Amino acid sequence: MWKSPWLRWGAALGFALGGFFDGILLHQILQWHHLLSLVRGLDDLRVQVLWDGYFHALMYVIAVAGLWGMWRARRRGVQAPPAAVLAGMLMLGFGTWHLIDAVLSHWILGIHRIRLDSPQPLAWDLAWLAIFGLVPLFAGRVLVRQGPARPGGAAAALCLVGALTGAAGAWALREPPGQRFTTVVFAPGTGAAQVFRALDATGARLVWSDRKMGVVVVDVAHGERWRLYRHGALLVGGTVLGAGCVSASGV
Repeated sequence: MWKSPWLRWGAALGFALGGFFDGILLHQILQWHHLLSLVRGLDDLRVQVLWDGYFHALMYVIAVAGLWGMWRARRRGVQAPPAAVLAGMLMLGFGTWHLIDAVLSHWILGIHRIRLDSPQPLAWDLAWLAIFGLVPLFAGRVLVRQGPARPGGAAAALCLVGALTGAAGAWALREPPGQRFTTVVFAPGTGAAQVFRALDATGARLVWSDRKMGVVVVDVAHGERWRLYRHGALLVGGTVLGAGCVSASGV
């Protein structure tokens, strides 16, 4: 089964989609946890948001690698599997992500749980694993084993999956509609004086900040947000480098 590059790279793409699903839904929309929420000494919000950004960047790399691998297989003339089999591999990758995340991140490393504010975090972990891990794994295995023998349809399925991957990436980078203020994360070691110089240089008005002014919320013209990177900003909401974790942050 794993000899076909289509299937290997399809599983890799499904794995990335699983990471996108968790990151967008749990980190940004529901905001139930960050990637390193339970790591001691990393309670600084800017560090948490930064590592969420690294996580999304890794998922981008894996997703692009999966799409590139399948494109290469097509260019080399490797026969594409039936669309149902490719969909099954995507589901196997999706379920594998949730299985690894539950076992490694939740229970072995303990860097986060599904819902930190729950009095029964294990129940949420198990329910999430069952619904988004075990069910896709079972369904994917059924599709791979019992997919139709007639080849074809994989190219259309690949285009659809590519579009879904692009949509997931676009959602991760989007700024919430009606967002008036911009969240800015400054590099560690940036002092208050430098932050105020950055705000003065861009005409930004300070709305909120944490105690160390590492994370600030400002009212700034959209065209001026990019200039904040020249004054020590690490991530700026509403820009491509300031992924949706910042833009959607409920600071």
